[in-house]
Amino acid sequence: MSEIKSFSDYASKYNTNMDYGMLFGGTSGVGTAGTSFNLSDYASIKNGSYGKLLKAYYAKQDADKKAGSGDSPQKLTMMKTGADALQKSANALNDSSLWEKKKIKKKDEATGNEVETEDYDWEKITKTVKTFVDDYNGVVEDAGKLDAKDVLRNAVWLTGMTSKNSNILSKVGITIGKGNKLELDEETLKKADISTLKSVFTGYQSFAGKVSQKATSISNAANRAGGTYTSFGTYSKTLATVASTKIDKEV
Repeated sequence: MSEIKSFSDYASKYNTNMDYGMLFGGTSGVGTAGTSFNLSDYASIKNGSYGKLLKAYYAKQDADKKAGSGDSPQKLTMMKTGADALQKSANALNDSSLWEKKKIKKKDEATGNEVETEDYDWEKITKTVKTFVDDYNGVVEDAGKLDAKDVLRNAVWLTGMTSKNSNILSKVGITIGKGNKLELDEETLKKADISTLKSVFTGYQSFAGKVSQKATSISNAANRAGGTYTSFGTYSKTLATVASTKIDKEV
């Protein structure tokens, strides 16, 4: 028997326009009052056509379920996880302690001796910015694989906001590359003026602040799209009540 990959394949082989539900209702067994089981049903089971109809029926149910649920739970979970990571890395940039001078031990190039100096921890700053860029790119990539309207709307807003800030971002070594993903030039970052860096990464209305807000919106949208769909293919009323149905506003 050739492999059947979808309900449309079944439809081309069997009569899928009939009401399959009637095949399974009221069949309580031979000799029971009201039963619809008869000799013709027995003949259908014996020659295999009944089993084919069963397969077609459940294949149609699977197709309908997939069409109704849209994106897979795995993709939506990945989207939420990525958005949460972006929010965390954006908030890390917004931490004022990152932009304070610290006593750092460095090796004197002339003498080779280790000396203590006061400077910004550029190694930590660079690592934090790099993590942010990686998380941002992950969100952009994951969003591009989804059909969920609210997730896409928030992701489009995110990339649009980034585009509007492209000039100041370039001053701290961040440029927009292919697919709206960010690219980081570490050398430019380390040479950037500290006041410019603070204006980009600190404060509620800064670039990092707005990215954090939008990452939360994307996470919530992914949660709404996937969190209420159970493993049985039905929507949980409890989860649906808990989950907000309000679309996140642009910030």
